Amino acid sequence: MATIVAQANGFDSGRLAAIDAFLKARYLDTGLLPNAQLLIARDGEIAHFSHQGSAREGGASVGEESLFRIASMTKPITSIAFMMLVEEGKVAVDTPVHHVLPEFKGLGVYNGGGGGVPFVTRATAEPMRMLDLLRHTSGLTYGFQNRSNVDAAYRESKMESWHGNLDLDGFVAALGKLPLEFSPGEGWNYSVSTDVLGAVVERVSGQTLDAFFHDRIFAPLGMHDTFFQVPGDKLDRLTDCYTLVAGKGRVMYDRGEASAWSRRPKLLSGGGGLVSTALDYHRFCRMCESGGTLDGVRIVGRKTLDLMTMNHLPGGKDLASLSRSLFSETQNAGTGFGLGFAVTQDVARTMIPGSPGEYYWGGMFSTAFFIDPVERLHMVFMTQLSPSGLYPIRRELKTMIYAALN
Repeated sequence: MATIVAQANGFDSGRLAAIDAFLKARYLDTGLLPNAQLLIARDGEIAHFSHQGSAREGGASVGEESLFRIASMTKPITSIAFMMLVEEGKVAVDTPVHHVLPEFKGLGVYNGGGGGVPFVTRATAEPMRMLDLLRHTSGLTYGFQNRSNVDAAYRESKMESWHGNLDLDGFVAALGKLPLEFSPGEGWNYSVSTDVLGAVVERVSGQTLDAFFHDRIFAPLGMHDTFFQVPGDKLDRLTDCYTLVAGKGRVMYDRGEASAWSRRPKLLSGGGGLVSTALDYHRFCRMCESGGTLDGVRIVGRKTLDLMTMNHLPGGKDLASLSRSLFSETQNAGTGFGLGFAVTQDVARTMIPGSPGEYYWGGMFSTAFFIDPVERLHMVFMTQLSPSGLYPIRRELKTMIYAALN
């Protein structure tokens, strides 16, 4: 059946099967990854869906119902949620952030201090706008970047802890007391911008972020296995999650049966908090691929998605020329950034097969997706190992998928 479907959708079935053999030999048999799940679809139809490796230590193999922590693959969903509110006229892409989050009024740019010395700031050249949150040009950062006195202050305050003392309102208030790393629009830095965008969604909609996601996106799309907190009756489907520790190799990070994701987080992270399945994320990709609709349900307008998947970096630049980040979920050369997605501008500069206008992102546990509107295909890859970027698996998968096209 898989062969018939693959051939019908313009793939060489033998080459698709070779991808699974490659994953097994390179990553599973060697112990580099605990498991690998690969879904490839074209024209909305699944052409290939494979599962390898154990879902839990010493347990059964991963399967269609396995739940994975998708981390930053949450970001495109939060961005779609925001754009739904834009379509309703409740906010705009160029709205200054402090108009919705007054805690950000008067934010300054780092100009000295830190490490026990009071921060000195200078005024921003332009106000931070919703656009800056969507494309990561806000001047905000992540504590794990480990490169400045500002991100050190993030770590010291533990503001990014989902099970800490802060909810989204408290998180925004804490951020409002710290300087930006640069003036909004002057650089690109992977950051908590999308978490702040989640707070915007809450303030503008009047709903908690999890309720908005459920009512406006997940329920309409039939994404019944995507949530911030894994329900008790589905916890047995949550995979184990690992991290790589220097000198020790792969160690357990979050055991499925006693997972932190079994508890409702105090801080609902629109930047990285969701758990999902490959089939649910496939439905999200299908909606995007179909211009904002799926099975007769419209989530956003076609032209809204067109806007989201254009490069919005200042001056039409790519990340290689604008990024100040030590880490992101993408290659930089030839890659722009839209409203919630990385966007391929120049295929030659990426040095990976693809199409102009392809958009994508990944998560810290090495999950990934991409959507190619030219070839009408998308991929969802699931595993559970942090940090992402340890291995060139995303590049390898992408190359092999395009090589399987007839």
